[in-house]
Amino acid sequence: MLGKLFEAIYLKVFVNIVVKRFTTVVYIETYSKKGVESSIEEEFETLELDEKMYDFITRYIKESPYYYISILDMSHTQGAVPTCSKHRMEYYVDVEEIEYKCNNNSWSYYTTQLALRDIKKRYAQIGVDYIFSPYSVLSYFFKDKIDAKLAMYILVQENFLSLAIFENSQLLYAHHLDMMTKDDFDGIDLEDDLDNSDLLMDDDAIELDDVSVADDAGGELEDFANIEDLDSIEEIDEFSDSKDIEEELLESTDVLEDADETKFNEDYQRFTLIQASVGQFYKDERYESRFVENVYVADSVGVTNDFKKYLEEEMFFNVYIRRTDVALEVCELTKRELGI
Repeated sequence: MLGKLFEAIYLKVFVNIVVKRFTTVVYIETYSKKGVESSIEEEFETLELDEKMYDFITRYIKESPYYYISILDMSHTQGAVPTCSKHRMEYYVDVEEIEYKCNNNSWSYYTTQLALRDIKKRYAQIGVDYIFSPYSVLSYFFKDKIDAKLAMYILVQENFLSLAIFENSQLLYAHHLDMMTKDDFDGIDLEDDLDNSDLLMDDDAIELDDVSVADDAGGELEDFANIEDLDSIEEIDEFSDSKDIEEELLESTDVLEDADETKFNEDYQRFTLIQASVGQFYKDERYESRFVENVYVADSVGVTNDFKKYLEEEMFFNVYIRRTDVALEVCELTKRELGI
């Protein structure tokens, strides 16, 4: 009774952490019995709990004894299976190496014990209350759809695609698809022991030496003899300034073109991963294959129109895309766990 009284007095603070390819997003929400009081989201140029992120989080959680730290599992050794039976689960995955949770009494999502230990070690300074699967995010985000007829659902993140096929709330097939290249983390597996984390390179640690420029003779430039020389130099400077502006415009255009090309390449990679995964669903005897027509995409990265076109024109899907903020969805899952 007394605990309920204190809980009513204090705000609840929800800290939600989502690790992306090169950065970490932290979304913090304060909540009272009236609803959401405030929210803030910061993105940090790190994959670890560094001092800056730690200070940001602790600044908010010290305001209330009722705070909850939630993290999205981003390990590549996770997935979902169409059963809650441990015996049947052995048909799909090594049950001795995983932790799993049953959903809706019909299907389960899982991750490895090693991945869970790694997450707890990485965030030991602040503690972890909830570790959510992308499949929890996906099924919650499309809860208005998966109860209906057969369809495929895809959560698109920078690092991964979490793909699932549901029919009347029953999971038929799932595949967690890895978008990361070996260079994304300098060859470091995110599930390695934390003792290896110091191998990650911090760009701030790289310093460039100062560069001094002198004339060819090694001395100072000689004084100008007359005003004509000065005029000519001013003309050269003006021409140089104009050239610099043109070069800056060309460079900015190149950057935009490179960004567009990167998004195009990534969306094509996503398409090929989906294509291969659907082929596996149709061919693998472990799954009850059905002909899929509709695809619902939870897009957290801003996929291009080409991505939608690939799926529609090459695989003949009807594609529906919704934008989503994954960190916000993780926060909603935490509230659901607490019965809020």
